[in-house]
Amino acid sequence: MRVLLVAAALFVAAPAIADTPAATRLTLADAAKAPARATIIDGARWSCEGATCTAAGGTEQPATRACRRVVQKFGPVTAFAYKGTELSAEELAVCNA
Repeated sequence: MRVLLVAAALFVAAPAIADTPAATRLTLADAAKAPARATIIDGARWSCEGATCTAAGGTEQPATRACRRVVQKFGPVTAFAYKGTELSAEELAVCNA
């Protein structure tokens, strides 16, 4: 009976786990440039604590474009991931240019 209950719980939880959105986050080169309030850029709601910012939502677009759009508002970044796609050092250099 316990095995059946555990299996049922896992079956119910599986869709919720599968629907977890991929990480969207960045690290600002200058924490002083972090916005004090949530900022929406291309549908993504960015919130920052110190130099670390995270976002929820956002339009479907390449991570490199999303990075450029954020850098226009927040300034240079040292790390950037958009919906699970992490930018390389070379892509970050282009984004910050």
